[in-house]
Formats: sequence, structure tokens, C-alpha cells
Amino acid sequence: MELWFTEKQTPNLSLSCKITETLHTEQTEFQHLAVVNTLQYGKMLVLDGMVMTTEVDEFVYHEMITHVALNTHPNPKKVLVVGGGDGGSIREIIKHPTVEEAVLAEIDGRVVEVCQKYLPSIAGALTDPRVTLAIGDGVAHVREHKGEYDVILIDSTEPVGPAVGLFSREFYQDVYEALTPDGIMVAQSESPFVNQDVIQMIHKNLDGIFPVKYLYLANIPTYPSGLWSFTIASKQYDPLKVTPAQIRPMVTKYYNADMHYAAFKLPQFVADLVR
Repeated sequence: MELWFTEKQTPNLSLSCKITETLHTEQTEFQHLAVVNTLQYGKMLVLDGMVMTTEVDEFVYHEMITHVALNTHPNPKKVLVVGGGDGGSIREIIKHPTVEEAVLAEIDGRVVEVCQKYLPSIAGALTDPRVTLAIGDGVAHVREHKGEYDVILIDSTEPVGPAVGLFSREFYQDVYEALTPDGIMVAQSESPFVNQDVIQMIHKNLDGIFPVKYLYLANIPTYPSGLWSFTIASKQYDPLKVTPAQIRPMVTKYYNADMHYAAFKLPQFVADLVR
């Protein structure tokens, strides 16, 4: 007998992985949470039936949502992650020696606890002394901390359920106000193959708030279509004007100086989405 987990990524597209066991499942206050062990991608975190991260390909997402902004900012000291309860973004943030505090604002504390138990290679950095856990509403956290953060990363699920508010113009305005005068934000902005409307919504909602705004790409096999986008918005610094000497040396598996620039080279159909 074979066991398979299937994510229905769109009404017409599914991802299926053969699994050896279900390690954890529960209904939290906010969502259904599961961890399964797959043969292809190792342990997999699933929220409301959607793949959030896996042991095998998580490094692409977590390196690309963090290091582009952190190397664009010349001296990031205080960084906020909204969402991202698996802890992978935090793990990458604290690789930067300038960072004095990394705050994780995650609405569902059970995600953090379960990932610490079953996904320690991803969540292990959450116990670092520079890390602050702020379990609660990330939208409210951003609104209540004006002018505090050098970098804010919106490490959210797609715009359903608790994450809907993380894609609104009002939230992006609050992010702008929560940043320092030279602050930078990055949001995961979905797949240019299957979520064109989300990408366009994000860029429309950011218009007129940040003077610098770009879309960039990475390849993440377990996300819908495998081609994923991120949106960086900055008050001052331009990621394309970073010099190679400004890119801090660190151990990574996907991100490097070449990828920093290459990620902004968009296929024409993607460039047309945010023209």
C-alpha cells in the first residue's frame, strides 16, 4: 500500500508526493497544521493543505527572501519577519553580523512549536539570543512599531485566511511607517504562472508608497509551477546598485553575488506583469 500527500495548488493543478508517515496533525486556533515525511523532499510542513516548506528545497526560499534585502541595506541591525513560523528566514537573517535583533511576528504559536520539534534544521535558530518571538497578529505588530525596523520581510502564506491582510495597501503603508528612514521590505509574491493577479495586486498596492520597487525570481520545486517571485520595496537603497564587495560572505546553497543580480533578470512575460 502506498501513501501519498496531494496539494491541490489550483483548481487544475496538483502536487503529489509519496510519504512514509504522518508525523503530526492538528487543528490549531487558526489553521490545520501537519508535518509529513516524504521520500522526495524529506519532512514537509503543510498548512490548510498547502505545502509551506520542505527540508530539501527550503533553502531557496529562505535565502532569497532574506539576503537580497539584507545585502542591499548597508547596516541592517533590527529585522522583522511577519509570518514565517518555521524559522527558516530567521536562520538566514542572523547569518549577517550587523543584525542585533531579529523579531518573528507569527500569529500561530503552534507552528513555531511544531517546527522546532520536527524541523530543527529549519527552526533551530529560533533559540538564538538575538531572536525575539512575538506570537500574535503581525499586522498589529507592524502598526504598533513605527520607525523601528531596518528590514521587514513578509513571509506569508498566499492571501487566504489569516494572511489576507498582509497583501493590502493599508498594510504596506504601515510597513513603510514601521521602517527606519532608509528601510527595506520584501514580500513573497507568488507564482508568475498561476498567481499573476496576486503579483499585480501587490505592485499596484505598493505604488506611491515606496520610491524603489522590483520583482525578482527564484526556483522552488514544491511551490506552484516551481517559479516563484518576491517583491522588494525600498525607501532609499537600490538592490541593483549594490556592488559585489557589499555582498557579505556567508555559507549559502542558492544565493550568491551572481544570483543577487540574476534574480532581477525577468522573462518577458513576467516583466510585462509589473510594467
